[in-house]
Amino acid sequence: MRFSLVFSEAAHYFRMARGLREMIRLPLASDPEAVLREQMENRAGRFLGALRQIVFANPQHPYFKMFEEAQCSFDDLNHLVLSRGLEPALEALRQAGVWLSHDEFKGKEPIVRNGRHIAADTASFQNPLAPGVLEICSSGSSGASTQAPASLLFRAHRNCYESLTFREFDRANWRWITLSPILPAPWGLSRPVLAHKLGVKAEHWYAAGGHLRDSGHYRAVTRFLVAEARWLGVPMPPLSFLPPNDFTPAAEDIARARSRGRRTFVTGVAGSCVRVAAAALERGLDISGTRFYTAGEALTDAKAEVVRRAGAEAFATYWVSELGQVGASCSQIGGANRVHLFHDAVAAITHRRKAPGTDVEVDSMLFTSLLPFAPFFVINLEPGDHGVLRPASCNCEFSRFGFTAVISDIYSYTKLTGHGTTLVGTDILRILEEALPARFGGSPGDYQLVEQEAGTETRMVLRVNPQIGKVPAAEIRDFFLSEIRKLFGGALTSRTWIHAASVEVLLEAPIIGRTGKILPLHLLGPDHAARVRPGVVHAP
Repeated sequence: MRFSLVFSEAAHYFRMARGLREMIRLPLASDPEAVLREQMENRAGRFLGALRQIVFANPQHPYFKMFEEAQCSFDDLNHLVLSRGLEPALEALRQAGVWLSHDEFKGKEPIVRNGRHIAADTASFQNPLAPGVLEICSSGSSGASTQAPASLLFRAHRNCYESLTFREFDRANWRWITLSPILPAPWGLSRPVLAHKLGVKAEHWYAAGGHLRDSGHYRAVTRFLVAEARWLGVPMPPLSFLPPNDFTPAAEDIARARSRGRRTFVTGVAGSCVRVAAAALERGLDISGTRFYTAGEALTDAKAEVVRRAGAEAFATYWVSELGQVGASCSQIGGANRVHLFHDAVAAITHRRKAPGTDVEVDSMLFTSLLPFAPFFVINLEPGDHGVLRPASCNCEFSRFGFTAVISDIYSYTKLTGHGTTLVGTDILRILEEALPARFGGSPGDYQLVEQEAGTETRMVLRVNPQIGKVPAAEIRDFFLSEIRKLFGGALTSRTWIHAASVEVLLEAPIIGRTGKILPLHLLGPDHAARVRPGVVHAP
């Protein structure tokens, strides 16, 4: 079994090395705006064309069966799109039962429409029109990935967004560093490659590298792929591993450049970027004028305020793993957690619903893939994110181009997303309701995980009812992290949480909600009320 796992990992990273080579050789579009504009002008037609070939030509496709239950033929939908528009047609489909939850997409729960059980798993929604050749995503340490290798056309299309962003932020006149994790996350490898194509060289790569005993193979493979990229002509940046829970080296780098009159553009996970700004404030370092371009988690107002206090600016991007980049902030957009929707590639609608396991209503977003070469073909996929759709009010490169819709107040109501890692809520529930009670006693209601904003970062507070008996908090924390490592993506998550000392154990009764319910999982949102009281035990 162990040999099989090692062989699988080795095969994956061999494919990743091949995908990195193909990505480096992939040329940029000579006119990226023309590529995006052509797709935007034909978004409805291309969606209908892909729908006919992928779904209506295959009676076994899960969406074909959903359309059957909705009593909607292709001609019916075609007429609806032409008469009312794409988004109104998608809303009508949602109401008729043509939609997909995140757990249904992942095969974690059955698809049931009108009492009919529809067999499906993640592979059912892969796009047969777009064979993947670029595998640069991570397979994680266990479990099945929701990623599929991207086609060359899909990667080239994403690069067109970077061209717009490059011009919007005047990237050519800024020095650049990146705050990205090493493998199994791929961002630290892919972003310098793209920047090189755009004429920018990353000067440094700062990462939380974990310990050799738990991350040694990730360090080794990362350095191998960095060497491969350099051999293929990409000037990859020097890689430095940050000390545990210390972002000072990056802040000092930015301050040194500032003293020489050079402004720094930083790309990285939102939480890491904010910790750099906080380190600068704590040590009196001047990083004013710095721009942080963030990803991986919500850039909340609290996080952005820390960056502003340091004299810098923070901007958000929004990614959905099944769809790629959904949107990005411009240099003018107001508010921290706002992005322009890239509606050439995805159609977005929202509907009001209660978040699972709560009494809180959210504006749940549903996305439909419009690119005929996207890795997955999904209609009204509900990834579990809240967002508010509004018209843009800025005069930036994105608005002038035609990306005139803005998504604001983005946060996940079903997944943990702190520190740029994503864990599905149902996986966490198994740990809280089964693994912890089995190991330490008590019942499911005795353990509660609270994701909360702590000014400079997102913290994970595990509240444990003292009635289970005298158990050392450190022992509970270590077991919890060991269970996290077993999840898909858990190796990266546990390494990141340990580095940032973001996991806390509070030996107090779980929080009781307004309606008297004890919810095992409190996820971060704009109105989250859970606050940690004194008595917190920090992970060393």
